[in-house]
Amino acid sequence: MKIIYGTGNKNKVIAMKKILKDNNVKAEIYTLKDIGFYEKIIEDGKTFEENSKIKAMAIKKFCDKNNILDKIIITDDAGMCIEKLDGEPGVYSARYAGENATQIELLEKVLNKMKIFEKEEDRKCKFVCVLTAILPDGEIIVSKGECKGTVAKEIGTLGGLEYQPIFIPNGFDKPLSKLNEKTYKRLHNHRDLAVKDLVVKLRNKGIN
Repeated sequence: MKIIYGTGNKNKVIAMKKILKDNNVKAEIYTLKDIGFYEKIIEDGKTFEENSKIKAMAIKKFCDKNNILDKIIITDDAGMCIEKLDGEPGVYSARYAGENATQIELLEKVLNKMKIFEKEEDRKCKFVCVLTAILPDGEIIVSKGECKGTVAKEIGTLGGLEYQPIFIPNGFDKPLSKLNEKTYKRLHNHRDLAVKDLVVKLRNKGIN
């Protein structure tokens, strides 16, 4: 299987390779840099599904133009959604506190908005990841992964995905950033769940 993974994030590429390997998928992964794609994609969708598809279609257009026709294109859009904030930060997760905001600025903005909600039941949230895959024949497959939890009241260890330091997955009492990979990943990694779902859909079409 040959895959163009629509990202310039090295950590995402490493994670994708590991997830595919864990699911017994042998694949060659190509990044946007590998295919010479440097165009800026305007993600102006209102949902994760729309933004993921916008990215996939932009890359598909580039591949068609440059005769890159034998690879599966995979793109994703992901973020944190908080019930009491009507789904915010949602599709704006990466730029919730401004285009060049730091991780601490993003986290502080969320916690400030959540100050009025003291009860755990009022702090429900989830991480969402939507994958769009475009097969060489043009067929589009969409997969989704979610992990649910609550918003912490204090910021945990910084690092990792933007909101990991304030996301407490269901069944735990610590934010993701304070849990080791073995403890939570199998059950609480939204991207991992989305990829697993995609792998099943691809295999159902005879693609391994």
